[in-house]
Amino acid sequence: MKKLLNLCLILASLIGYLEWGTGNKEFLFQTEYDLLFGAKSLMKAIHPFVLIPLGGQLLLLFTLFQKTPSKKLTYIALASLSLLMLFLTFIGITAPNIKILASTIPFLITGVLIIMANRRKVKE
Repeated sequence: MKKLLNLCLILASLIGYLEWGTGNKEFLFQTEYDLLFGAKSLMKAIHPFVLIPLGGQLLLLFTLFQKTPSKKLTYIALASLSLLMLFLTFIGITAPNIKILASTIPFLITGVLIIMANRRKVKE
């Protein structure tokens, strides 16, 4: 169950919708693809709002290969991804931009489910 939630969190974070400037818009997976396989500039790659969530996704990916996903790594990854996704939620509310706000809802729901699953006491 926890592995499935971690996978869902990775996928939910990838559909984060970004808009900036005039006519610039991408999903997070498009931005990360450009970063990893076709970065036009190194400055785009070293921005904290790019590196920290990417690190969170890599941590979650690592937990998928553990027998039992580490609660500590999952929380660190969730916090790393939340940095960007909560900022996008804030932008979606204050702008108001329904596309940005709607793209963060699956992440928020999955994040709450992960917290609930990790807090649940194991029955002995």
